[in-house]
Amino acid sequence: MCSATLLVGAVGCVSQKKYTALQTQYTDASRSRDQLQAEKNALQEEKARNEEALRTSLLTKNQQVNQLNASLSGAQQENSQLSADLRGKEQRIADMQRILEQKDAAVKALRQKVGDALLGFNSQDLQVNVRNGKVYVSLSEQLLFKSGSTKVDPKGQEALSKLATALKGNQDVNVLVEGHTDNVPIVKGTAGMRDNWDLSVLRATEITRILTQAGLPASQVTPSGRAQYVPVAQNDSPTNKALNRRTEIILTPKLDELFQILEQN
Repeated sequence: MCSATLLVGAVGCVSQKKYTALQTQYTDASRSRDQLQAEKNALQEEKARNEEALRTSLLTKNQQVNQLNASLSGAQQENSQLSADLRGKEQRIADMQRILEQKDAAVKALRQKVGDALLGFNSQDLQVNVRNGKVYVSLSEQLLFKSGSTKVDPKGQEALSKLATALKGNQDVNVLVEGHTDNVPIVKGTAGMRDNWDLSVLRATEITRILTQAGLPASQVTPSGRAQYVPVAQNDSPTNKALNRRTEIILTPKLDELFQILEQN
């Protein structure tokens, strides 16, 4: 018989103290097991959350990579188009530069040719200059007309004939004939004229006729009258008024090819 002991199954008898200790160990072990199980469950849940977060992050990154690839592809295509546009513009600029250089060379050659053709005339009566990419042939009233007249004198006809000869065959030059006067009003009653507009236009028209009769195509020459409104000097002295009474024949190379390039832009 067990005394002050407990009978534990078939193991035999144990003391109450030992039993209590074993019971406590069992309880602690159960508690530890439950705690470990809870920690395991928490870790598994955290692992699941982390895996889901990683999957979501990976999906987002993949989407971002795809978007970046699409953007890069679009940027490459756009850059390719921009490069093509830039090359086209650079080519047009080069073409314009080439044409302008050709035009400048043509103006210089034209000025030389006209100057050579008009050698021998008094420099006070006839001048050939280049301004703003154009050749200006300036002829004084003294060389061309008597006061108030629209008929060109023989010396003036000679100069115009030589100019027309120098320009013959050059279809790439526009010829503008500008008549200019001083500010002295036309004498009242002058036949066919009311004011300096009429005088300047009629003189330009008469010069145009002489140039075309000498061989220039009529489609190449344009007469115009500026009256007293584009003076080269103040109309405050006889000398300055004489400077303003002039005809300017303006020779301009045609720039059709350049205008076509500009229209493309």
